[in-house]
Formats: sequence, structure tokens, C-alpha cells
Amino acid sequence: MPAIDAPTDGAVARVHAAVEVARDGLIGLSHALHAEPELAFDEVRSAARTIEPLRERGFAVTTGVAGLPTAFRAVYGSGELTVGLCAEYDALPEIGHACGHNIIAAASVGAGLALADVADELGLTVVVLGTPAEESGGGKVLMLDHGVFDDLALAMMVHPGPFDVVGARSLALSDLSVLFHGRAAHASAAPERGRNAGDAATVAQVALGLLRQHLGPGQQLHGIVNDGGVAPNIVPGRAELLYYLRAADSASLDDLTRRASDCFAAGALATGCTHEIRTLAPTYTELTPDPALLAVYREQITGLGRTPLPPEFEAQRPLGSTDMGNVTNIVPGIHPVIGIEAGGAVTHQPEFAAASVTASADRAVLDGAVALACTAVAVARDEQHRSSLLQRLVRRQEDIR
Repeated sequence: MPAIDAPTDGAVARVHAAVEVARDGLIGLSHALHAEPELAFDEVRSAARTIEPLRERGFAVTTGVAGLPTAFRAVYGSGELTVGLCAEYDALPEIGHACGHNIIAAASVGAGLALADVADELGLTVVVLGTPAEESGGGKVLMLDHGVFDDLALAMMVHPGPFDVVGARSLALSDLSVLFHGRAAHASAAPERGRNAGDAATVAQVALGLLRQHLGPGQQLHGIVNDGGVAPNIVPGRAELLYYLRAADSASLDDLTRRASDCFAAGALATGCTHEIRTLAPTYTELTPDPALLAVYREQITGLGRTPLPPEFEAQRPLGSTDMGNVTNIVPGIHPVIGIEAGGAVTHQPEFAAASVTASADRAVLDGAVALACTAVAVARDEQHRSSLLQRLVRRQEDIR
């Protein structure tokens, strides 16, 4: 589908004006979330703060959706084209908002407030979704499974990073715990009575290290020892590895999972232990952004004076993994990266957390809100794209029934 011309009427001006009016509140929201980071499924204060400006604007808010206490759905308008905006607000252990989710939440709220001003004119229903536990837990996947996205014609969000990437790509991800069970014994007096679960973990990691030479394109694995024993004079009877497996797509992830599972089994076999593999969170699928939405967003973000990465370079370095990938595999959507000045830092570094409340980060909140809202405006005013999205929604709902 060809790129869509951005509208030239007053709707765009009202979007810009609405974000400007909300400027202080949006920046304040970003800073407040950053100051009190909360982890997956425990984002109680963060969710409440994100809801507050939406409720004040007249959004109908439902909390605890999909059985998740910190998930919410805020709705404004009654038009046939339902636009979804995803607000993430969970942080990372110890390093807080080093992925900039405070920026994500504030930008989505800003876009929602702006679209509320033009919803009746453009025939929109605006839905801001509070989506917890992106870093670990797969909140969006659980919300998908509970039908929270079923009525959305499109879903969007922006994610901060060191530079702007419109057609950002991500990797499919599996989040695993591997428990090794051995037999504890005195490490000096009776080591022969023991079966060393810590050794099982070591052998497994050596096997994984050797496997890395033979990984396919886009395949990655990385992990930590979460439990390796309690004292040097006790043969560890229990050990645990926590691992992320990633791949360019779901089929490649399945292949990597089989090969990595053999490495875990090798550790147990070599040491006389047993093992069990548990999946800790829903599997994340790769991002599949909608091309026409990407074209519109690129026009909007470029019009704000930003210079995103050229399309030919976008797929060369996927940017981690996200449960928004699962959304874009079902709902037409986008997950662009909006750049902030981070002094060379990248996400998941303490320096990036510090950069997420700078003037550059505040500008990303405002630019992100405007770009998302103007993308929705452009789509709503383009009859071909609007019709296509509505038809796809009908087909999806028929499949659900």
C-alpha cells in the first residue's frame, strides 16, 4: 500500500495544540514514574499516575483488565476506527527506568489526550492501554489472550533509544529457568555421596558456550546462575540457571530452544543429576510492523525535525525483544524508537536511566505524542487505509468468533 499523505486541515493543528497544553503534565508524569520505578506486575503507583490525566480528560477507565491488577484500559469516543496506544511503565531491577518506559507511558498518554480533541470529527475511538510487565512477564501477551486488543483496528507506541528508528525490529524471545537437582553431601568428608547440581549448571554453560559458534543468523542466548549452592563445604544439591533465548523469528527460536535444551540435558547427564526446564513468561514473537503505518509515522517524525535511520539499515541490528511483537503479529501496529541524547549509553545501562529525564527525553515525550497522534489522524482521513484497517478488523473478529 502506498504511503499516505498527511492531512493539511485543522486536526493536525489541534493535535499539536493539545500536546502543548498538556506539556507540563506529560513531562511531570514522565519524571514521576522515573523517580519511583516499579517492577513487573507491581507498578501500582505508576499505573495510577498514568491513569490520572486520562480520567481527568473524560476517558472511561477500567482497571485490573485481563486479571492483571496494574493493567488498565482507558476509552474516549465512539467512532468506528478504534486506535490503541500502549503505555508501558515497568522498570528494571536495580537500574530503574534504564529502558525509558517512563517516556513510553507519557508519550502514549499525550497522544491519547491529543486524539480525544479530534475523536468526534474523525470518527475515532481512542483507547490507551496500560500494559504492565514488558521487561519480564509479557503483560501484552496476557492481555491479548484475554481479548483486550480484540476491538483495536491498530495499535501504536514509541520506545526511547539512542537514535530514531521507524521500522524497528525485535527478536523472538523465550524466558527460561533451568533447575538442576542433585544430592547434597559434605564436600570434604563424603563428596562421593553427593551429586553436584552446580557442576551440572557449569557443564551446561560450557556446552552453550560451544554452541554459540554454530548459532544461526539472529540467534542469541544469554543467562545467569541464579542459584549455585549455599556454602563451599556443601555439595550443591540444587542449582538454577536463568536464560533468555532469542532468534529472528519464532521458527528460528524453536530450533534454538531444541539445541539449547540438549545442552541443559547434557549438564544433568554428565553429573548424575536431573533437570527441569520451566518457561517463566509468555514467549515474545518478533515485531512485524505495518508498512503503511510506518510510512505515515516516518513522515510525522521527520516533520518534527528528526532524522531517523534509513530504512535499509533498520533490520541490521534488532533492538532486543518486546511483547509488542505479539501484538503486531495480530493487530496492525508499529513500535518505532524515538531517539534521546544518552551520551553514548544504550538501554539497560544506568547512564541511559539518567538520560531518560533530561531535556532530550522530555522532547521525546512531546515529539512521540505528536507523531503517534498525527499518524492516527492521517490514517483516519485516508479512506483507503481506513477501510483496509476496518476490513482487517472484521476478519479478525470473525476468526475469533
